[in-house]
Amino acid sequence: MNRLQAKRLLAILLPILLLVLAVGGAKDADNVDLFSPVHQIYQYIKSYFYQPERINDQQALYGAMKGVVRQLDDPYSEFLDPEEHRNFNQSLEGEFTGIGIEMSIVEGTLTVITPLVGTPAEAAGILAGDQILSIDGESTEGMTLTEASVRIRGESGSKVVLTVRHEDGTIEEIPIIRGVITIKPVESDLLDEGRIGYVRLSRFEPDTTLELDRALASFDLGNLTGIILDLRNNPGGLMAEAITVSSRFVDDGVLMITSDRLSEGKKFYSKGNQLPNLPLAILINRGSASASEITAGAIRGNNMGILIGQTSFGKGVWQQMIEFPDGSALKITAGEYFTPSGQTVHDVGLTPDIAVERDQDPIEVAIEWIHNHAGIEMPIDLINAGVAAGP
Repeated sequence: MNRLQAKRLLAILLPILLLVLAVGGAKDADNVDLFSPVHQIYQYIKSYFYQPERINDQQALYGAMKGVVRQLDDPYSEFLDPEEHRNFNQSLEGEFTGIGIEMSIVEGTLTVITPLVGTPAEAAGILAGDQILSIDGESTEGMTLTEASVRIRGESGSKVVLTVRHEDGTIEEIPIIRGVITIKPVESDLLDEGRIGYVRLSRFEPDTTLELDRALASFDLGNLTGIILDLRNNPGGLMAEAITVSSRFVDDGVLMITSDRLSEGKKFYSKGNQLPNLPLAILINRGSASASEITAGAIRGNNMGILIGQTSFGKGVWQQMIEFPDGSALKITAGEYFTPSGQTVHDVGLTPDIAVERDQDPIEVAIEWIHNHAGIEMPIDLINAGVAAGP
């Protein structure tokens, strides 16, 4: 066993060992028998519950573990049993069945971060910011993200009914036919008679940077006047991919700053962008979250591009997945990230330099901005160039 494998094994076994000791009533030097009442309740159930065949030891343990995490009151931290963990991993792949939405819990209410592009949810009229009040008539109050996901997902062709409250206060029942969701993380095109390269990132998956490189390589960069990077309705994904994507557009500089239990003010740097520094317009909206906010904030924070659209979602924390041998896992919020200048993203979001109303086409706004800055090499002082301060 090599050192890396040993570290991973230790990371997996240590939480299990601690849990077994706690649930078993082991004494801790600082906190004697803290979890012994949990064991006592379990023993009372085993001894007194009138239908003993309904007692499932494994599910009882999972339930206790879920309760320990739930008391954190953090919508992004969850204990996942093996089936939930499998479903979570499947949702990160390029294809799965469901309706295609990313969700969070905002002020105790299940809320849509974004409907994914080209999915049944988007076609049915689900909007970023919608509050999901019930699923097939069952209230979502108290549901975790995983519990809600399990209820919403299902076989392709089947129907689910979401009762949602839109941001204008109207309540609507929306029936949606589930389908096979295929996510293409990167799409590209040429706009403005071939003078502007357009790249849309839908999610930050393991191959996103590779696909981005292919898209950029397909452009005749020497003949472009600018690039549009579309991060609208991009709910995020892998932090590592956000960092490498950002590095494609940022000369040497800080991409983001993080803070966690072990360190504060840790900085992540670009290794040097190898593209021509063309005028770059980044499109964001309410559905831009997490890794997409890292990328948008990194580029704008280094004056390598401008943000156009609407204020982003504001998910400025990241999660670490700790996997256990039985297939279950702990997804735990491990830290917070900030823009290169140290500004908070979580619960705040990124403010666009040019705000776009819902009835405006942000792509047209971006094209006009690129026209006005044709021939100018990034970075530029965007504030003195007549653009409001960004993140």
